[in-house]
Amino acid sequence: MPRFLRFSTLVLLVAALAACDNGDPDDNPDPIQAEVVNDLAADPITGFDPNTGQPIGANRFTFYSLREDRFVPNADSASTEWDLGFKGTEIIVNGGVSGPGEGAALVWTGAFEDLTEAPADGYATDTEEGNAIPTGSGNGWYNYNPQVNLVTPIPGRVLVVQTADGRYAKVRILSYYRGAPETPDPATDQARYYTFEYVFQPDGTRSFED
Repeated sequence: MPRFLRFSTLVLLVAALAACDNGDPDDNPDPIQAEVVNDLAADPITGFDPNTGQPIGANRFTFYSLREDRFVPNADSASTEWDLGFKGTEIIVNGGVSGPGEGAALVWTGAFEDLTEAPADGYATDTEEGNAIPTGSGNGWYNYNPQVNLVTPIPGRVLVVQTADGRYAKVRILSYYRGAPETPDPATDQARYYTFEYVFQPDGTRSFED
């Protein structure tokens, strides 16, 4: 190869490498996170009220960051570090009366896999009148059978969450019992332990697809 051609090729290669090194970080956004959380304690039962027989715990929420896939200590409960809080069957978001963030949520009906984009509107935040994720059997994510004292996730209920910093995630509760037994027995299986899966979009869009 003639010397001038070799030199031209070298110049082009160096220029290409420099362009890669100086590229915009936004050209390589963080990938979508798909996670499974196992046995997240949500105010586990420590005893029963001697007068009513109702289960009692420490009456404290367990806080979780969907953005960082980690437990957030109670000392940070007044921060925007967390996205969801769990206590018994109650789930709160980091917004409104529950926290200082932009947290909000809605309950979407359909297959988890079919939800490829978070809805543009319809979100609520926690208020004194009620939570964005409703409590009570059949209202939000679970059914309760008082005859056998059993809490079960409602098939086809997806929690669409706006995180504390305004990004989006979809959450499906898989089990309310420790070890996520396929057929939980309330007499032997410990309640108030969440297993759930979620997808978080870090780029700020509503898409749940790569």
